Amino acid sequence: MHELKNADQKYAQLDEFIDALPEKDGALIMTLHKAQEIFGYLPAEVQNHVAHKLQIPASKVYGVVTFYSFFTTKPKGRFKINVCMGTACFVRDSQKVLDEITKELQIKVGENTPDGLFSLDALRCVGACGLAPVISVNGKVYGRVKPEDVRNIVEEHMSMGGNDDE
Repeated sequence: MHELKNADQKYAQLDEFIDALPEKDGALIMTLHKAQEIFGYLPAEVQNHVAHKLQIPASKVYGVVTFYSFFTTKPKGRFKINVCMGTACFVRDSQKVLDEITKELQIKVGENTPDGLFSLDALRCVGACGLAPVISVNGKVYGRVKPEDVRNIVEEHMSMGGNDDE
């Protein structure tokens, strides 16, 4: 029952945002960002809700969600680990760093740990090539990462007890 009430509150928060928009035309991406901020991801129900509120076809919403890599249709972990696989990082062994993270967390790229604490993704470029190889955790950038650094980075976030506001 509590989850249903929580979902209702989230939809109410999204509706309040959409209703306050001065113009609905051209507001899809901004609305999807807000929806993902509220829900954590964009499942079909949320996409359909956005389509209805903005009075656009659900197929258009789905097309935007699946086109842009910063939108996700699956829940992500509390700590979102992104490994840069761009050229500068790749030639400085980001694949070895990625392999160590998959070994440490026992998940593959695109997966979450069973406890929901971590999710893992690979990106084409983080834009911090001078610090290669780079990983980020919830936007915090770690540069010149070596495979042996991975355990400490993971443990740093585990010690936060699921609270990344520290």
